[in-house]
Amino acid sequence: MAIIITDACINCGACEPECPNNAIYESAEDWRYKDGTILNGKVVLPNGKEVDAETDNEPISYEYYFIVPDKCTECKGFHDEPQCAAVCPVDCCVPDEDCVETEMELLSKKEFLHKD
Repeated sequence: MAIIITDACINCGACEPECPNNAIYESAEDWRYKDGTILNGKVVLPNGKEVDAETDNEPISYEYYFIVPDKCTECKGFHDEPQCAAVCPVDCCVPDEDCVETEMELLSKKEFLHKD
């Protein structure tokens, strides 16, 4: 499953540079699928959703840092554990119970985003 940042976030920013998928954004920041990935133009995500990787998307949170679920792989294929959770001083990076994915799905998403 993807990781989410809860409202306990203190906006310290420790998590953002740790994300290998560039899935973490500062509050109120527009985000794009192309940021930190190989994606560009119109693409079909592994979950079947069609998107334009270059289009600015509205922030998920206007109050604290947020993680884009379609870009989060829980660091599978990069690290043994989610790096955002490992560095968070207030433990607000937690599994997203609404976005459950298997390890195989997460690894497939990592390959899709980066194609080594």
